[in-house]
Order: sequence, then structure tokens, then C-alpha cells
Amino acid sequence: QVQLVESGGGLVQAGGSLRLSCAASGGTFSSYGMGWFRQAPGKEREFVAGINWSGGFTRYADSVKGRFTISRDNAKNTVALQMNSLKPEDTGVYYCAAYAGLYVRIETSDYDYWGQGTQVTVSS
Repeated sequence: QVQLVESGGGLVQAGGSLRLSCAASGGTFSSYGMGWFRQAPGKEREFVAGINWSGGFTRYADSVKGRFTISRDNAKNTVALQMNSLKPEDTGVYYCAAYAGLYVRIETSDYDYWGQGTQVTVSS
């Protein structure tokens, strides 16, 4: 059983930056592909970014390409999401997720474990 705890959310003005972090425990972290998802009010949860077990391969939603960067530190059991040039449409609850596999997955149904989420609000 893997436990995931996100941190780093908050309120920021458009154009600003935030860094989200997710700490994992209870499993062999390097055995899991990791992802970040977000959910805006009234909308479905959507894929934001994913990273494979080694950190050597990443994938992003088109809406965040060039602005967000996902990274992981297998020695510290953490995954991070650096978010730059934030827009009001980036507002939502951001979730860290893990799945028992080595590659990048983009569907919510592929992930086995989820954090509780952290709120990101971008004001215009």
C-alpha cells in the first residue's frame, strides 16, 4: 500500500509560479510510474503530467507544455511539479498519483494510488 501526500498549493497571481511536491511512503517508489492530475470545479479530473520510474521519460498535457515540469527523486521518494507562467485556467485541486508499472500513463483509471489533493488558485 502506497501513501501519497501532496504539498505546495496556494493562491498565486496569473504569471506566477508554484512548486508542488508529493511524498510517497509504504512501497518501493522506483517501481511506480507517477503522475499529476487536476480537477476544476464541475469538471472531470484530467491528466497534467507523468513521469516514468527512472525520470528519464515524461509526458505533458498540451495545455501545460512548456510551462510545467515534472521531476522525481527516487532517493527521497518524492515527485514534484514545477508550475510557471500560471493561468487562471490552471486553477483546481491537484492530485499526485502512482501506478504499479514503469512507464507513463495518462488515464486516471490506470493509477492505483492517489493523494488527498492540494488546492491551486490562480487569480487574474
